[in-house]
Amino acid sequence: MKYEVVIGCEVHVQLQTRSKAFCRCPNTFGGEPNSRVCPVCMGLPGSLPVTNSAMIEAAILAGLALDCDIAGVTKFDRKHYVYPDLPKGYQISQFDMPICTGGHIDIPASDGSLRRVRIIRVHMEEDAGKNIHPDDGRSVSYLDYNRCGTPLLEIVSEPDLRAPQEASAYVQAIREILRAVGVSDCNMEEGSLRCDANINLWVYEDGKKYATPIAEIKNMNSFRSIRNALEYEVKRQVREWEQSRLLLEVAGKTTRGYLEAKGITVLQRAKEEASDYRYFPEPDLKPISISREMIDALKARVGALPAERRRRYIGEYGITEQDALNLTSSAAMADFFEAAAAGHPEPKRISNFILAEVKKYLNQRSIGVDELAVDARAFRRLIDLVDAGKISGKIAKEVFVDMADTGKDALAIIEEKGLIQIDNSDAIAQAVDEVIVENPDSAADYKNGKEKAIGFLMGQVMKKTKGKANPAMAIQLLRAKLK
Repeated sequence: MKYEVVIGCEVHVQLQTRSKAFCRCPNTFGGEPNSRVCPVCMGLPGSLPVTNSAMIEAAILAGLALDCDIAGVTKFDRKHYVYPDLPKGYQISQFDMPICTGGHIDIPASDGSLRRVRIIRVHMEEDAGKNIHPDDGRSVSYLDYNRCGTPLLEIVSEPDLRAPQEASAYVQAIREILRAVGVSDCNMEEGSLRCDANINLWVYEDGKKYATPIAEIKNMNSFRSIRNALEYEVKRQVREWEQSRLLLEVAGKTTRGYLEAKGITVLQRAKEEASDYRYFPEPDLKPISISREMIDALKARVGALPAERRRRYIGEYGITEQDALNLTSSAAMADFFEAAAAGHPEPKRISNFILAEVKKYLNQRSIGVDELAVDARAFRRLIDLVDAGKISGKIAKEVFVDMADTGKDALAIIEEKGLIQIDNSDAIAQAVDEVIVENPDSAADYKNGKEKAIGFLMGQVMKKTKGKANPAMAIQLLRAKLK
């Protein structure tokens, strides 16, 4: 092909620590503007930063999950730039001695193969504040410094991505991994996961290879935005090349913002180089030594990552790819499923109940599975009661909600409410007879070969018995009476 798309990503991730990177201010989202600040995160004269050890641990955990090498010694640096949301006039970051280097992520490539995206570095830094621009026609902006000093990781990739959809998939993979190890909630709506993408084209003409100017695209706040912004940028760069044949060496790098409402990118400024930031070692923070013992202890906390778990669920349990994806949406959900499914002959049944009923309950109450009043063992006891024929699947759904609302055990709820399954053939036969009499058209349809009619009749039997009829016995009696 004449044009080859070349993309590298810089992903910024806010870490879930209780306090900020270098002070005791709470690290939480939202709140009254400028209510969670102190002399340290505002950079007032005489204030001194102190490194948050939880930030160091989170950075190492993330690096290990991304298959990075962890530095034995790392340090912080000052990165200087002037912008209203940066009160100190510099950002505490890392330059030549980042905490993590190397690493990789494998993602599906646009051609259907597997793409390995190499990671150059993962480094720690503090976040800046937030500019607020009211949409009321006034030429005024506000500043909220609550976010100043929030601990960040910046994950920088090699330019190994070859399509906009690959960039979106890469950022999704990072979110999935970092959520799994518990270092961030990676909520893009709240800004705890942000991505800047560097993109240009390699153009093959006249037996030569040319490079168009690199553009760094900002303001992409969703996976769809990443894909759409980069798709637009590809078209723009093709158009620019065909009109002016600009080269990277001539035009230089630029920073562009994505305007989602218009679906376009716009020029913001020329791209800064490292020399523009005047990096030098942070004089108020000592270098940090990281022991092998600390790395090994944190490595044990990484556990099985989502991609590995999905492969096992699909291969060993016969679960569909989409269901495996949903079960690994968080480490807590995957742990819940594995504990509940351990030793069960049909793990897919466990999966189906979790994805239908458990997730429905969690979504309705906006909670995570780790906040559920039913642990995996109690949930498994409920499934075992269905397997033993004590209750039907329909009753199990109702019992689960009661368990989750009250924290009571399944058997206690079943006994209290008299929900034990009816295994009395005479009682079920009576219900079957009544259903056949009450639904003659459906009975005739089944006799005439319409198999679907049996499902309707079966539903009526369960309704008449309030869901307590033994399903296997009920269907057997229905078929026998409709011969």
